[in-house]
Amino acid sequence: MLEKLCKPSYSPVMANDNRRSRRSELGSVLADLRTAKGLSLRRVEEATGNAVSNAYLSQLENGKIRKPSPNVLHSLAAVYAVPYETLMEKAGYLPSLENGAAGGRKLSAFAIGDMTAAEEEELLKYLAFLRSRISRS
Repeated sequence: MLEKLCKPSYSPVMANDNRRSRRSELGSVLADLRTAKGLSLRRVEEATGNAVSNAYLSQLENGKIRKPSPNVLHSLAAVYAVPYETLMEKAGYLPSLENGAAGGRKLSAFAIGDMTAAEEEELLKYLAFLRSRISRS
């Protein structure tokens, strides 16, 4: 009886916060990429030729699995059209390149697979413009 009185009640908000805190950086990136591509977990499974099951991908995205095999990351990189090395970095297999030679590109730019060179150039110009406004503030 005492346990019931001392135990905090369940709250969907608390569950959501716990889920976010457990999610790894890799899991968040994978979930964001999948969402940006408009793919369901099952569609990703099909696109990888069943190399990555929808259940396994769900566990990756929710932080229950934090270090998938390089083969899994290779399959996902191909489906999401992002550099394999970037996913390897997020999984901890490669050192972080954020502060250096990676060319400054982020995964969000690669999520748009059909971007033309002209669109990419315009996007980079706009980013430079935004950064110049922020630095003046």
